[in-house]
Amino acid sequence: MTSIVFLDRDSLPVPVPAFGPGCQYTEYPSSAPEQVPERGAHAEVLITNKVPLDRNLLLSLPALKMVAVAATGVNHVDLATCRERGIVVSNIRHYGDDTVAEHAFMLMLALMKNLPAYQRDVAAGLWSNASQFCHFGAPIRDLAGATLGIVGAGGIGQSLAAKARAFGMHVQFAERKGASVVRPGHVAFDAFLATSDVISLHCPLNPQTRGMIGERELMAMKPGAILVNTARGGLVDEIALIAALKYGQLGGAGFDVLSTEPPPADHPLLKARLPHLIVTPHIGWASREAMARLAEQLVNNIEAYRCGSPVNCMT
Repeated sequence: MTSIVFLDRDSLPVPVPAFGPGCQYTEYPSSAPEQVPERGAHAEVLITNKVPLDRNLLLSLPALKMVAVAATGVNHVDLATCRERGIVVSNIRHYGDDTVAEHAFMLMLALMKNLPAYQRDVAAGLWSNASQFCHFGAPIRDLAGATLGIVGAGGIGQSLAAKARAFGMHVQFAERKGASVVRPGHVAFDAFLATSDVISLHCPLNPQTRGMIGERELMAMKPGAILVNTARGGLVDEIALIAALKYGQLGGAGFDVLSTEPPPADHPLLKARLPHLIVTPHIGWASREAMARLAEQLVNNIEAYRCGSPVNCMT
C-alpha cells in the first residue's frame, strides 16, 4: 500500500484524477511547516505545491521516498538532501506554457498601450472634460517593430516568442548573466538589457538567478522599457523596481509574482498604486485547462514512480 499525502490541496482548485489501486490517499487543505512531520510521518509520497520542505523536515520523514511537486518550480524543496536520501523529486512540466505566455503577453500589451493609466483617467472624468473627441494622456506604443527580450528559452519563453513575432515584434533571448560565452541564438546579458523595449522573465529561481534584476540592471535597461515577471518574485529587487518606476527609468512593470506570497498588505508593490504598474495575484498559470493538465500529470508522475520508472525527475 502506497501512502500518498497532499499537503496543500487547496492550492490546486480542480479535481485530482484517481490514483491506481494500492494507494492510501490523504489530503489537507493547507499545511504549515510545523505540521509536516506529523502529517507526513508515514507517507511514502508527499505532494506539495508551495509547502517548503527543508533539510530538517526531510530528515524527519523516515518513510518518504518521493516528493511530487504540484508545480514546475522546486526552489522550496531541498534537492541536495533528497539526493542524499535517495528521494525522488518529480515536478510538472509544460502544462502551462501557453497560458503563462498569454498572461505575460497580456501584461506587456496593456502596459505598452498604458491601459491602466487610461482607465484611471476615464474614471477621474478627464475624457468627459476633454476639449475634443479624445483624451491624450500617457504615451501609447506599438508592439510591431519593438524588441521583446526574453530571459529563459524554455517552453514558456518559446510560446511567448511565437506570439510576439505574430504581432511583428523582434525577439531576442538573454544569455545567462555573467556568462563568458554567448550561445548561438542568445544576446549577451548587458547588451540584452540595453536593447530590449520589453523584458519578460521566464527562468527558475535559484542561487544564480535570485536578485538577477537589481538597481544596476534596471538602470542599464533601455529608458522607458517595460519589465514583466510571471516567473518568481525573488528574481527582481522590488524596492529598486519601485524607484525605477517612480523616477521614470522604466515605462512600466507587470508582475504576477512577488517575493512573499501571499504578500503583506504593506508590500511595496501593492502600496505603490502607480498607473504604469500592474500586479496580479500569481494566477498566470491558473486557467482551468492548464490546472487540469497539471493535475493529470501530477498523478501520472506518481504512478510512474510506483511502477519503478519515475519521470520528470529533479534528483
